[in-house]
Amino acid sequence: MSAVVAALYQGPERATSVAENLRAIDLSAREAAREGAAILICPEMSATGYNLGPLVAQRAEPSHGPIAGEIGETAQRYSIAIAYGYPELAAGAIYNSVQVVSASGTPLAHYRKTHLFGALDRDHFLPGMELVVQFDLSGIRCGLLTCYDVEFPETVRAHADAGTQWLIVPTGLMRPFERVAQTLVPARAYESQMFITYVNRCGTEAEVEYCGLSCAVAPDGTELARAGAAEQLIVTEIDLAVLEASRVVNTYLQDRRRDLY
Repeated sequence: MSAVVAALYQGPERATSVAENLRAIDLSAREAAREGAAILICPEMSATGYNLGPLVAQRAEPSHGPIAGEIGETAQRYSIAIAYGYPELAAGAIYNSVQVVSASGTPLAHYRKTHLFGALDRDHFLPGMELVVQFDLSGIRCGLLTCYDVEFPETVRAHADAGTQWLIVPTGLMRPFERVAQTLVPARAYESQMFITYVNRCGTEAEVEYCGLSCAVAPDGTELARAGAAEQLIVTEIDLAVLEASRVVNTYLQDRRRDLY
């Protein structure tokens, strides 16, 4: 069985430029590597900021642009994979995207948010058209969703059916929706029998106040790690032995009546 140490970076709490965000990610990657983590997971739109109005378009860039280059250098410098969010510019359109780079700085996976949340997303982004994006890390099959995506049971179950064992969810959850992080995300992990790491923003951007509460939840419902409201780096272990044991006891996936629904 495989196990991997993961670091969840809830931050930065305050950053006004792309350079400041990338510096914060670099510092977190260094600390995560010191803690023995194989991957650093950052929030939604972590490289640029999220609730930026017209700045979203100004900061958008291709998946192989300068941001990707700097993140790749950080990953290589500390020998740690990094998952980060940014506004992707592609064929004249902008997407709310997550990219994962390996510890050697090369691309591992790329996902475009499929379920857009209110004007915050719809005023700036087009929805992605590929729901299940996966990659392998240390023998674990990982999947990607972004924020609002995980609030639909169908999205997480699609990942379970596709073999995802660990669902990585960068997010930008704001107040007063704390119940998503506290109740819904643990329920998703339990009902679809997978690990979920839900990594949120913190602080404020204009009128939006992010609630933090980043968490890692095991498939048996155990809360492995939980952040508070402020900037924080939390570290946890994703162990496939826990998943195997949980799926023996909890047989939701195999007991479904597919002939009825």
